Amino acid sequence: MRGAEQWLFIGSGGNPPHGNTIHYCWTKTVAAAGVEPFKLHDCRHFFASGLIAEGCDVVTVQRALGHHSATVTLSTYAHLWPNAEDRTRAATSSLMQQVSDANAAPVRHADAQ
Repeated sequence: MRGAEQWLFIGSGGNPPHGNTIHYCWTKTVAAAGVEPFKLHDCRHFFASGLIAEGCDVVTVQRALGHHSATVTLSTYAHLWPNAEDRTRAATSSLMQQVSDANAAPVRHADAQ
């Protein structure tokens, strides 16, 4: 059992509140904010997606989400990590940019004279 310090919402007796209570409060909050309705669980996916976009590895995301194994994390979010093709495209783009910048520098200097 986790300690109360690990729960996002704390109810009576230091235990997590009932799911219906959380849903009710979340629904009221979203409506009061005047935004398009979305589920609280969507925030969890947003968090995980952001960690992956910032380059976090699977174990880091697993631990942040509290999954019991990296397999659980990968089964949900594997499509968000770059694959070999994505890395190849990014590397090619970077190389092409470097070549373009290196070739453009002498031309820019020649034009300035």
